[in-house]
Amino acid sequence: MTKVTVLGAAGGIGQPLSLLLKLSPYIDELSLYDIRLAHGVATDLSHINSKVKVSGFEPSSKEDQTSIQKALQGTDVVIIPAGVPRKPGMTRDDLFNINAGIIKSLATAIAQTAPKAFVLVISNPVNSTVPIVAETFKSFGVFDPKRLFGVTTLDIVRANTFLKEYDSSLSGIENVRVEVIGGHSGETIVPVFSTSEGKHIFNRLSKQQKDALVNRVQFGGDEVVKAKNGAGSATLSMAYSGYKFAEALIKAIKGERNVIEDSFVYLDASIPGSKQVKQKTGNKVEYISLPIRLGPQGAEAIEYQILDQLDSNEVKLFEIAVNTLEKNIAKGVAFVNKVKAKL
Repeated sequence: MTKVTVLGAAGGIGQPLSLLLKLSPYIDELSLYDIRLAHGVATDLSHINSKVKVSGFEPSSKEDQTSIQKALQGTDVVIIPAGVPRKPGMTRDDLFNINAGIIKSLATAIAQTAPKAFVLVISNPVNSTVPIVAETFKSFGVFDPKRLFGVTTLDIVRANTFLKEYDSSLSGIENVRVEVIGGHSGETIVPVFSTSEGKHIFNRLSKQQKDALVNRVQFGGDEVVKAKNGAGSATLSMAYSGYKFAEALIKAIKGERNVIEDSFVYLDASIPGSKQVKQKTGNKVEYISLPIRLGPQGAEAIEYQILDQLDSNEVKLFEIAVNTLEKNIAKGVAFVNKVKAKL
C-alpha cells in the first residue's frame, strides 16, 4: 500500500497535481490537506473511477493541528506545493518571506507525524525552501538526506520541450532529454544541452539562438506569468513535473532499478557522489540539483560525472549558479536559525 499526502492540495498546483496522482497506478491512497477547500477537492476527485482512495483534511481553526496530523498519518510520500504564487515582476526570491513561514510550519508537522516519509518540495524558492525543511528536520533529530528532494523537474521538461521546437521532425520529447543542473531559479538553472540526446540540434544553432534557448529555460516561469497577465504562474506544467518526479520516486521505492531523475538534494556523505560534487564546487554549497539515482531508500547516488562533461559556456554558467546558490541556501538556513533564536 502506498499513501501520498499533498500539502497545499487546493491551490493552483495542488489541484492538477492531485488529479494526476489520483490516476496513478502506483498509488493506493491519496491524502489532501489545505487550509481551505481540501474537502471539496477530495470529494470531486473521489468521483473519478480509479483505484486510488482520496481523503481531504482542513483545519477547523488556526490552532487546529489535528487535521494535518491525520492527513500525514502513515504516509509514504509527502509532496509540498503549498505557498503563494509569483506575480508580475516578482522573482522566486521575492516569495521567500511569504512562503518560508508556511514551509517551516508544514515541515514541523511532517517531522512530528511522518518523520520517515519521503518529502518532495515544490514550493518556491526551492533553493531556499529545501534548506528550511532540512534545518527543521534537524532540529527534531529526524533529518534523512536521502529522503528530501527539491523538485526541479519543470526545468528539464522545459529544456526538452524548447529544444524540440527547433526540429519538428522529432516524434517525442523523450528523444531529446536534457539534464538541467544547479538550482531552480533564474541563473542557478543550467541546462546541459551539450551532452543531451538532442545535442545535434543544439549544435546546429547560432550563438544567438543558443543563448536565447538557455535564457528561455532559465526564465520560462516569467513567460507563463506574462502570458497569464499576472493572474497566475506555471501551475499546470509544474503539476505535471511534480507528478512525473513523484511517480519516478515511487517506482524506485517499489524496487524498479535504474531510475534516474534530476533533483535538488543535500550533499551528505551518506550519498555516494556528494564528496566529489563538493570538491568540484569548491565546497561552496551543501545542496545542488544533479541527476540522482533513486532506490528503495531514496537517493542512492549522485551522478556527478556530468560535471566533467560540460562545455566551456556551461562551465561558466555553472560557476555563476554555484555562487548564487550559496546565497540562496544561506538564506533558508538563516531563516530557521532566526526563528529558533526567537523561541
